[in-house]
Amino acid sequence: MTVSSSAPPPAPPSASPSAAPPAVPRAAPALAHPVSPAAPLPGGTELVELYRRHIGSGRAVMGRVLGGMAEVRSEGPWIHTDDGRRFLDFGGYGVFILGHRHPAVVEAVHRQIDTHPLASRVFLEPVAARAAQALAAHTPPGLDHVHFVNSGAEATEAALKLARAHGRHELITTRGGFHGKTLGALSVTANATYQTPFQPLLPDTTQVPFGDPGGLRQALAARRDRACVILEPVQGEGGVRIPEHGYLREVAALCKEFGALLVMDEIQTGMGRLGTWWGVNAEDVRPDLLLAGKGLSGGVVPIAAMVATEQAYAPFSRDPYLHTSTFGASPIACAAALATVETMEREDTVARAATLGARILAAVREVCAPYQDVLVDQVRGRGLLIGIEFGEERAVGELLLELIARDVLVNHSLNATRVLRLTPPAVLSDEALDLFFTTLAEALRTTALRMTR
Repeated sequence: MTVSSSAPPPAPPSASPSAAPPAVPRAAPALAHPVSPAAPLPGGTELVELYRRHIGSGRAVMGRVLGGMAEVRSEGPWIHTDDGRRFLDFGGYGVFILGHRHPAVVEAVHRQIDTHPLASRVFLEPVAARAAQALAAHTPPGLDHVHFVNSGAEATEAALKLARAHGRHELITTRGGFHGKTLGALSVTANATYQTPFQPLLPDTTQVPFGDPGGLRQALAARRDRACVILEPVQGEGGVRIPEHGYLREVAALCKEFGALLVMDEIQTGMGRLGTWWGVNAEDVRPDLLLAGKGLSGGVVPIAAMVATEQAYAPFSRDPYLHTSTFGASPIACAAALATVETMEREDTVARAATLGARILAAVREVCAPYQDVLVDQVRGRGLLIGIEFGEERAVGELLLELIARDVLVNHSLNATRVLRLTPPAVLSDEALDLFFTTLAEALRTTALRMTR
């Protein structure tokens, strides 16, 4: 039976006079009662036991060894624990270039939470666009396309996928390099300790010596137009390994000669950590892809990014659904990133990192000098990334514990177990610096006595 298009639509069924009208969706009502204060946070043995039961026995053991303290508050270069102690943070794995809870970043995040913390992913979102614009204003010329993600490892994954989209499926990484622990990132993180339990990883992955252009040339010659090279300007987790000047320029030239895609991992070294916006700035190198993270968060909300040239980014640019993330480029994280870049511009953080870093490096070398060739092998660094290399692995653990006992936090290096790493913020006062140098001298003296018994 054919219904004429001009026929009126059928009438709705009649409703009983006594029937209730259909429910109309209503906005959520305001809270009728104030929110009750949060329950007291666990600490001490209770916290250690919660870690053991729900997070991991190994982490619980580490917490117990360090006294079972819980970090509960932070600001600037300081972390406070539940037992009333205050620790000077010279660690943080490179995250806190602006210190903890920088007021400008915190204010921007609060404002975003009060308006629109997470996006629908349907409409365009202005905070992400502004954050991308701000970040691209400081990357090497031509690196204008920004792909925001949630962590450094995700930035590495995005870069490896983009390389494959260009047919560069053979990966070349450097010994001692660290690029994350997700499956793809782990494939180019050259450490058997982390790789072996998860093999097989990505195929066609080759390791070459860091700082050796000859080794890279040989690897690229066998993989013309098929390779993706990923490396750090200075190896962070590799023990603050600084290549000779000119190495990065040679790497870029070799990649161009053999048609390789160049990914520069600046997740730890970027955002002013080396006393320049990026480690590649020291040699005026422009990679195809640059990875940013850690400091981009402002120490407030995790965020990272892959920044690319127009040509390199083309596959992702054409198809916005080719590589996506529900929480990537969230307004709250992008608000933190935007505020971080603007704060660094306003406070000239990069120049301060260079000046402060040179001062700290000189002072650490002076403090370590009496133990040279007895306990300490070398002190090296650039900007606010400094490594103290010891003759024995045990010395790193001993010194780390001595510093913690004296209310100072530092980091060990995951890919270089004999290197103690310092990644202080750029907001240190003279008083905080003097405290660190005095504490380091005392901790070294005690460690040396213990090691020589």
